[in-house]
Amino acid sequence: MNSGDLTSVLQEFHREKLALRQRHVAVARLVANYEANNTYQYVIAREDVHLQWLEAALAELGATLADVPEPVLPPRGRKQTFTPLIDEDAREAEAFVARWRARMPDMSHARHRSLLQVVLGETLEHKRFFDQMSAGNADVLGRRSNGPGSPGTGDGV
Repeated sequence: MNSGDLTSVLQEFHREKLALRQRHVAVARLVANYEANNTYQYVIAREDVHLQWLEAALAELGATLADVPEPVLPPRGRKQTFTPLIDEDAREAEAFVARWRARMPDMSHARHRSLLQVVLGETLEHKRFFDQMSAGNADVLGRRSNGPGSPGTGDGV
């Protein structure tokens, strides 16, 4: 894989990962459940780190970065569940990993291949979080010391 091909692949990966991150930001704005919103904030923070790594790799190659706007999601009523949004995020994470895992054997640059593999592994972890939230697991990131409804958390974010 030559330098131009590597740059193109990393730019494409960055653009797709940024699109996932932007979607998660949009969903987090709609998820009022405290634990689920915290999980989304954790996922977004990790994705920010992934994007920083990719941007540093692309900067070394002198590449430009694409901007991906945050999608506009329809507002949800108070009684509507956010589960369909989470289910879609789980499917998108799984599809992203499947698409890119199939391309890993073509990556001849070991450092960048390892970088992409770490991002894919953490994306699978995020998919597991989404699956757990969809199944109704309230403590995906662990239990709060004072339990649900403890002072300071109220009923949501």
